Amino acid sequence: MIFSKIEGTGIPLVIIHGYLGMSDNWKSFGTHLAEKGYEIHLLDMRNHGRSFHSAAFSYDLMVADVAEYFEANQLGEAVVLGHSMGGKVAMKFAVLYPDKVSKLLIVDIGPKYYPPHHQDILTALNAVDFSVKPSRSDVEAILLPHIPEVSTRMFLMKNLYWKEPGQLDFRFNLQAFNQNPEAVGEALAAGEAYQGPVLFIRGGRSNYIQDGDLPLILQHFPQATLMTIADAGHWVHAEKPMEFQNAVEQFL
Repeated sequence: MIFSKIEGTGIPLVIIHGYLGMSDNWKSFGTHLAEKGYEIHLLDMRNHGRSFHSAAFSYDLMVADVAEYFEANQLGEAVVLGHSMGGKVAMKFAVLYPDKVSKLLIVDIGPKYYPPHHQDILTALNAVDFSVKPSRSDVEAILLPHIPEVSTRMFLMKNLYWKEPGQLDFRFNLQAFNQNPEAVGEALAAGEAYQGPVLFIRGGRSNYIQDGDLPLILQHFPQATLMTIADAGHWVHAEKPMEFQNAVEQFL
């Protein structure tokens, strides 16, 4: 079963991270909501964080992993929040298991198809040769020419861990991502819909959700509303934490 961190007591709220991320990316936000009376479940998706590695990687499988998690933790119904890839998982989980989702929060991703756009990142990650036992600074130097944005580099380097003394590695399963780079762009199938309340939050500087995407969003989620947080990019929750927290709390 997938790994999770659980904090707080109260209304269950499940948080699903994005591609190449992990539950730790949401720790501060989760702690904040736990203090507001929620039982926070921070999940690591398969091939990410501390969850199991598998050559099989798809939204169908990730949704099945979440369903198994709900069953194992006796979550009858929960608020579900997902960012980027996690938002796709959350959307598909809601349309397949509507009775399990009381409210849905989707962060900076839409139900449409996204062509592969992580090639530079995958190229950078594949350039790291852990057999030569690089240090953290060595890894950053390898990533730098491919990924000049400091925030993206730091996000990826959070996945570094000491596999054994003197030996770093990435927590995610890079080989699985190399084999199926199109998996994370998959669209929701036509006709799949969730009738409950949904809030889409996008960053004002991000291009993941365009104004023209709203009709498609409403086809799948008739009760959806779209909120824009100004001067934020794709990692809205990290770049504008207070504004993001306020938006989520108002919706809840």
